[in-house]
Amino acid sequence: MQQAFWVIFSACVTVASAAVAADDLGDAEAGQAVFAQCKGCHQVGEGAKNRIGPHLNGLFGRPAGALEDFKYSKSFQRAAASGLEWHADTLDAFLENPRSYASGTRMSFRGIKNAKDRHDVIAYLRLFSDDPANIPEADPTATATDHDLDPAILAIQGDPEYGEYLSSECTTCHQADGGDDGIPSIVLWPEEDFVIAMHAYKNKQRQHPVMQMMAARLNDEEIAALAAYFNRLEN
Repeated sequence: MQQAFWVIFSACVTVASAAVAADDLGDAEAGQAVFAQCKGCHQVGEGAKNRIGPHLNGLFGRPAGALEDFKYSKSFQRAAASGLEWHADTLDAFLENPRSYASGTRMSFRGIKNAKDRHDVIAYLRLFSDDPANIPEADPTATATDHDLDPAILAIQGDPEYGEYLSSECTTCHQADGGDDGIPSIVLWPEEDFVIAMHAYKNKQRQHPVMQMMAARLNDEEIAALAAYFNRLEN
């Protein structure tokens, strides 16, 4: 049933009269500014890597869920099985309401409602698909590795079983199945990103009173254990 839905939905998007065509792409320069909403999770450009979300180089024409070195949610695995590919029209529909388009996605992003903004960011992403051998230099602010955390802390190998034992306070708010109902998912985060984020709360570099309180209770080994546990959760 789920696969049939994807086949029908993808076909509807393709033929929809409101779908954006390749010739209707927006302003790539303006799209770079819109992409600021995305770069907390996605990297694009030279040296881009998978982080919380997959990198977006070579996105156009790429089947959904196709990067072998990124662990996708079951929602996108179903989309891949249906044959969904990323083009201007499918990206336009997805960016308008990601969670409606891909029920069960781990993305906390609620979408871009303004059509011009969507077309602009699609045009910007198109720059990184035209010629993969000549991808523009990455925006240095898009990297998740800019931090002053002690490398020794990042090198701690967390115990996922211990992380599971510690996880009950996290899962009172964050859904262990990777779902997102107003609270961002933390399932399958890269361990380094999880550790950096938790220490940022602990050091009050990130402003969220509840998370600051929770992180302050944890030592370095406990944070590493939680990172290892949530990174390995299936959803």
